Amino acid sequence: MRVRRIATIAALMFLPPVATAPAWQLPAVDPATAESIDAAAAKGIEYLKVAGQREDGSFSENNAAGVTALVLAAILKHDADPDTPFVRKGLAYLEGLVHDDGGIYADESRYKNYETCLAIFALVEANDDGRYTEMIARAKQFLKDQQFDESEGHGSEDPYWGGAGYGSKGRPDLSNTSMLVEALIAAGEDADSEAIQRALTFVSRSQNLESEHNTLPYPNLNPDGGFYYTPANGGESMAGKLENGGLRSYASMTYAGLKSLIYAGVDKDDQRVKAAVAWLKKNYDLKSNPGMGTAGLYYYYQTFAKSLAAYGDAEFVDESGTKHDWRAELVAELVARQRDDGG
Repeated sequence: MRVRRIATIAALMFLPPVATAPAWQLPAVDPATAESIDAAAAKGIEYLKVAGQREDGSFSENNAAGVTALVLAAILKHDADPDTPFVRKGLAYLEGLVHDDGGIYADESRYKNYETCLAIFALVEANDDGRYTEMIARAKQFLKDQQFDESEGHGSEDPYWGGAGYGSKGRPDLSNTSMLVEALIAAGEDADSEAIQRALTFVSRSQNLESEHNTLPYPNLNPDGGFYYTPANGGESMAGKLENGGLRSYASMTYAGLKSLIYAGVDKDDQRVKAAVAWLKKNYDLKSNPGMGTAGLYYYYQTFAKSLAAYGDAEFVDESGTKHDWRAELVAELVARQRDDGG
């Protein structure tokens, strides 16, 4: 039940045809796809309502802070009133997770960065009347404080610099950093701010592309333009390494990297964007997370959708020249996975 609930949340998070992020003039979705979105989202929201809000307002027994924030952000994206009783109850649960440092996370959490980012997504969606403005501002500052910089002994030449980790200061990674960038932008941060540009340095060093933005040794070993998990701690990819020690690129991180480049104000003609898009053209797929099989599939769908929405083209042309109406194809894939109960 928990896995299906999380998959439903993930699907709802990117079913909306309009992204709440910088986009290069993404055209409106076609009427048939919009109708499919509305129908699938309505069933999904009903499933989430029935499947399981707990007495305390959360939507999960495990990792409740993050899951609850995802549920609320997903539902609110579909024009739910934040004062609808079950939504209000969930928001009250998040309000109870605010800490003195401004972060929004469960006590003793190992995922403070993720949880605070996800909470920001939900609070921004519920903030039309300004009720969460101060809470969002404090959470935004908390996220900035999570970035690795000189205060932890990591200078600008250090692979850690500008990145964010889970919140325990163990080591930064592209997944956490891309989530941080998106949350800061959602909370009103400018793309050219110090925090976003610091993060951009880390993101650029997470790409298999040698350039003035990345002089680390990894791109030379696998110069394919895709992205890997982290350049920190000697470099790591969840997709493993090549025989020569190169870090394998994989799709969910490549979309996360592309999304972060765009949010940070990098132009379409920049070599980093071009190299990422070229890798994705070779690896366009909605049945798997290329490089990882079906591991992290719904996470992959989220980065796929948000990245291409920010990129701004209604069609994505793969390496063979085939044109993909990627929104219609993604919605069709999700609808095919939806059960009769909406999950």
